[in-house]
Amino acid sequence: MNDESLLLKGNEAIARAAIRCGCDGYFGYPITPQSEVLETLAELRPWETTGMVVVQAESEVAAINMIYGGGGTGKRVMTSSSSIGIALMQETISYMAGAEIPGLIVNVQRGGPGLGTIQPSQADYFQATRGGGNGDYCVPVLAPASVQEMADFVDLGFELAFRYRNPVMILSDGVIGQMMEKVVLPPQKPRRTDEQIARECPWAANGLGHGKRPCNVLTSVELDPVVMEQRNLHLQRKYAEISTNEVRCEEVLCADADYIIVAFGSAARISHKAVEEARRKGIRAGLFRPVTLWPFPEKEIRRLAESAKGMLVVEMNAGQMVLDVRLAAENRVPVTHFGRQGGIVPSPDEILDALRQLQF
Repeated sequence: MNDESLLLKGNEAIARAAIRCGCDGYFGYPITPQSEVLETLAELRPWETTGMVVVQAESEVAAINMIYGGGGTGKRVMTSSSSIGIALMQETISYMAGAEIPGLIVNVQRGGPGLGTIQPSQADYFQATRGGGNGDYCVPVLAPASVQEMADFVDLGFELAFRYRNPVMILSDGVIGQMMEKVVLPPQKPRRTDEQIARECPWAANGLGHGKRPCNVLTSVELDPVVMEQRNLHLQRKYAEISTNEVRCEEVLCADADYIIVAFGSAARISHKAVEEARRKGIRAGLFRPVTLWPFPEKEIRRLAESAKGMLVVEMNAGQMVLDVRLAAENRVPVTHFGRQGGIVPSPDEILDALRQLQF
């Protein structure tokens, strides 16, 4: 039933939503804390019901190159991994951006650098929002703060990927991936037929032209610098369009707030509790949650900075998004950072103490 509420882990919600959203193929490799995505798909066996392909690739590098191939034919394909595995995928993500190939990538973050820990982190913010690979390119980044959003962002991610012919990332973390909440899954969509793909994706290299169009070649390679510059300018115009049209954010009690906590993902959930406690203690606090980390909600931050007395950026890292907040605030208001690292999740009381220091 479309309105059926299920108790699911965030990773399980990703897998079930992928089937419901007409995904053609999932290609991935197990790594903690996101292995349940692949495990759930293996258990549900969607190849028997919808025809969706599910492959455990031999490595993360193999998985992302399968996404390149599948997306290049106009298919809805996706992968998921965690931090280290996403780092291995960056070369091909850059290829996909350069060749304008859509695909969905899920990162359930764990602590680093290096092998780090299997505990949750938000230290991949720079990697996600700055492209991560070589060259001038951007990837739309959606940051869910609930299990419901894990499910909802699968369909949105595919929509954005095909609207702009670009890879899209869902940047989650080990808290959201492993926690369980009630979820209403999206209604079942049929997988698109070859005829639909041919109509909707005339650029695809799928052999469906039947002599009616030239052969499509999808590549990021161009040895003529004049032509390559024009390609890059085209991509920059596309990124500007995304920045204009696809900014998403949430404001909680910001209208009269003296102090704004800026946080994303699981840190935003904990910060919400800290804001409620601050209000009970007479501190007019609000929460601003960027839902798209790229494009970043710069104008909204700038507007809040005009009336607030201070901003506190809460992240599970050493301080990454705080730089974007400071750039957006343009020195209109003091911006400080509070973070925990190594897989330690901050408590609402710790955030409230950091807010008090900003206040006084």
